[in-house]
Amino acid sequence: SKTISKCYVQVTGMTCASCVANIERNLRREDGIHSILVALMAGKAEVRYNPAVIHPAAIAELIRELGFGATVMENCGEGDGVLELVVRGMTCASCVHKIESTLMKTNGVLYCSVALATNKAHIKYDPEAIGPRDVIQVIKDLGFTTSLVKKDRSASHLDHKQEIRQWKRSFVVSLVFCIPVMGLMIYMMVMDSQLSDAHAHHNMSSEEMEALHSSMVLEYQLLPGLSVMNFLSFLLCVPVQVFGGWHFYIQASRALRHNTANMDVLVVLATSIAFLYSFIILLVAMAERAKVNPVTFFDTPPMLFVFISLGRWLEHVAKGKTSEALARLISLQATEATIVTLGPDNVLLSEEQVDVELVQRGDIVKVVPGGKFPVDGRVIEGHSMVDESLITGEAMPVTKKPGNTVIAGSINQNGTLLISATHVGADTTLSQIVKLVEEAQTSKAPIQQFADKLSGYFVPFIVAVSVVTLFAWIIIGFVDFEIVEKYFLGYNQSLSAAEVIIRFAFQASITVLCIACPCSLGLA
Repeated sequence: SKTISKCYVQVTGMTCASCVANIERNLRREDGIHSILVALMAGKAEVRYNPAVIHPAAIAELIRELGFGATVMENCGEGDGVLELVVRGMTCASCVHKIESTLMKTNGVLYCSVALATNKAHIKYDPEAIGPRDVIQVIKDLGFTTSLVKKDRSASHLDHKQEIRQWKRSFVVSLVFCIPVMGLMIYMMVMDSQLSDAHAHHNMSSEEMEALHSSMVLEYQLLPGLSVMNFLSFLLCVPVQVFGGWHFYIQASRALRHNTANMDVLVVLATSIAFLYSFIILLVAMAERAKVNPVTFFDTPPMLFVFISLGRWLEHVAKGKTSEALARLISLQATEATIVTLGPDNVLLSEEQVDVELVQRGDIVKVVPGGKFPVDGRVIEGHSMVDESLITGEAMPVTKKPGNTVIAGSINQNGTLLISATHVGADTTLSQIVKLVEEAQTSKAPIQQFADKLSGYFVPFIVAVSVVTLFAWIIIGFVDFEIVEKYFLGYNQSLSAAEVIIRFAFQASITVLCIACPCSLGLA
């Protein structure tokens, strides 16, 4: 008997089914090649050959001559089938041993492990020699009941609805409170500039000055040291900090627990410090019954949260779109298949309905008109038109006659076909497309990895810079108080120099934090 080896060749440059047919047709003619099976989406050819006549490198060369790129894949374990089963009726370790030893003796089973605690069996097998149904039969013959681990077909892990909802909610909350804060801020700015203009020209009558001052209602003090402006900003800021920032706080605490600093940490740090600092300054001003209203940063948190939650919301909406497409793709897969046994002259002897996962390579599958093809295969009997638009986008049905290939998920139209399964389970075109899209979604763009890496250094760096700022200004202040006096306008003359310096230093370091946080890196 001739020994037959098997090798896998990675094929690049295939664009459509005719490329596949071209490679298969040409290689079958060659001496020493027993059979060849090409998977378009996986870009992989499985070749069974006679090592006495031909070797893998020569096979790859033959494919190259046809105009494709080809390299022999070293790890040929790729072709192993993997099976997860639930086994019921095991009582003790000897049952486990019985199942394992029997399976390992079975031809085609490469590896098997059974866990008594979870009732699960994990089996690796060679799809050429044996299939899932045979394995299940072996276990049944030993007197145990067994079934496939049910796959989650609904693709619920692809659902971004909940995240979209939560980010949308936190964006809307932040926005509602942010608009008035911004309005107040702009109003203050305009008024300030008018005031300074008036001071600059000195040609305003005292009445006009009075009028301007009276329009500064916002600076009016409800309580000594508490202006209307600051009070309103505080009221608007609290809900944002609580509702808008909720998710940020959760994620930041998780990051810190794992000793990493991500963007959420920076956002939380900046907003919390700005909020707490402003709040404490207000309390101090009220305690001192200050005449001049302190400078607060209540406008920072709402605006930050608005930008960032908008960014997150859009990001999840975009992710949701691709995932939706994926979920639709997954839902196109057939769930069951009709397997038939053929006698001589292709006479139907029997047929049974099985789960799609149980179809083995080489099985004969019957597809009735209007049915979906459960697996990729080759037609062996029957003529029909098939709608393959899900893969090719071609609206016109394609004629299928014996020898043609069919694609899993496409729809049979008018005739009954018998097909021989060539690619089953995770090897079907549809599964490969789903896998590719999933991989593309999970893998990060290189620039994104770079940004994440940078933000790991960025956060500690910014915190360090703001601390440096704090101490630098304290030192400068104690060395040369005039500088601080020049930049720190409108401080209360009754305060001691030391207090002024420390306040100014705090203000400077907080500003560094608040400005660094919504940087383009974080938003992007």
